[in-house]
Amino acid sequence: MELAIDTSSNTASIALSHKGEILTGLTWQSAQNHTVKLLPNLVRLLQQAKIKPNSIEAVIVAKGPGSFNGLRVGIGVAKGLAFSLNIPLLGISTLENEAYPFAHTGLPICPIHKVGGAEIATALYQQKSDQWRCLEKEHLTTLDALCQQVHRETLFCGETPPNTVTEIQQNLGKRAIIPQTSILPQASFLAILGWQKLSKGEQDNPATLQPLYLRPPHITKPKERRITGGNSKIRP
Repeated sequence: MELAIDTSSNTASIALSHKGEILTGLTWQSAQNHTVKLLPNLVRLLQQAKIKPNSIEAVIVAKGPGSFNGLRVGIGVAKGLAFSLNIPLLGISTLENEAYPFAHTGLPICPIHKVGGAEIATALYQQKSDQWRCLEKEHLTTLDALCQQVHRETLFCGETPPNTVTEIQQNLGKRAIIPQTSILPQASFLAILGWQKLSKGEQDNPATLQPLYLRPPHITKPKERRITGGNSKIRP
């Protein structure tokens, strides 16, 4: 049995599967409360399924890019379970998880994740001859630069707000395929994709698996504190 964990965005989800077949799952709006909500929801899911933790045989986790805090919490819990239960651990790109629900189209699939300012995180995947492949690894770029590289019909998915969709369509016309229904990344897709990779022998070392941020998280520099009545400064 596999446990899949996706805390890479404000919509968090977990799922239990058996050799990639989904048994049950749970999705919730987490905002910035991944630390508070993940473990209680995991306990709840196991209780509802009447499954003990030691029945879990592998852990699959979304490794980013995404929420700085969410990724740390999800990967931390996944690594803890892998260590304590001595089971395989596999981290999967959040972008790949966003793309996988559209694998059946056979088109090149380009997930988009807003990073900040004009930057986006993206990658390129395609299922061809029943084989799921990564054509371009995760990287940072801009929407303008991305559109200049697209020369054939490509499906766009992921975090695509209306203004982004409009810009893609204006730049690419019929080459841009935009799904009519948005599919949020879910742990159920993560579980299916993860099992395919686990069955081929892929796994990560719990000691070295790290979140995929692409850009270092912004950390505010602490302000200097002044001592009243003098010119001295205390630096934290």
